[in-house]
Amino acid sequence: MEQRTYNQYCATAHTLDLVGERWTLLLIRELLTGPKRFGDLQGSLRGLGTGLLAARLKHLEHEGLAHRVTLPPPARTPAYALTEAGEDLAPAILALARWGLKWAMGERQPTETFHPGWAVLGLEACFDPEAAAGLHAVYEFRVDDEAFHARVDNSTIEVLHGPAQAPDATITIGESAFLRIAGQSLTLSEAIRSGAASAAGDREALRRLNGLFRLPSPRIRVVGNESAGNPGE
Repeated sequence: MEQRTYNQYCATAHTLDLVGERWTLLLIRELLTGPKRFGDLQGSLRGLGTGLLAARLKHLEHEGLAHRVTLPPPARTPAYALTEAGEDLAPAILALARWGLKWAMGERQPTETFHPGWAVLGLEACFDPEAAAGLHAVYEFRVDDEAFHARVDNSTIEVLHGPAQAPDATITIGESAFLRIAGQSLTLSEAIRSGAASAAGDREALRRLNGLFRLPSPRIRVVGNESAGNPGE
């Protein structure tokens, strides 16, 4: 399949030539949190057919954005991981996530799927380094049957899939309450008081958790602003 191009000598256009096709940025989003097997990617990207997934992975390999690896024991199975060039797209992906939280999320539609693992990059996108100054703690989040954890080390954060080996604090919450927190119609404290969530572990780590992640205030995009007048006037 011939790759489409904007044919513009522009850094933005050249970047979109590489990652602007449908599903490509979401595939990179998945790989930003670590190597994934083909089946893992299929499970996270529902709606992406097997043939198109294979084509997108082949494209990323061809362009030097991803490569094949073998997972360490006990898995020892083939997987895909980002190259240095692919990992350098992380700031752009996080910026898109922050923009989306502010301008694009809205109410969840009945046809929209949700995967708790997608919150891994969301936590990083909303992380407040100033609030984490002097903090050294590992937080484990359990959303229904899925676990991920965040390692906070003095204003830096690393968020990974899977449970933590020795978490300082553990948050257990259902998907519904988790989404309400993401939509800012519920706070974690309210969820805990109502029984929709539970928290255990170091009291100081739990106290600091409330200020570590700052969701941008949702805004409504103005469509058809009549006050702007006609461009030709």
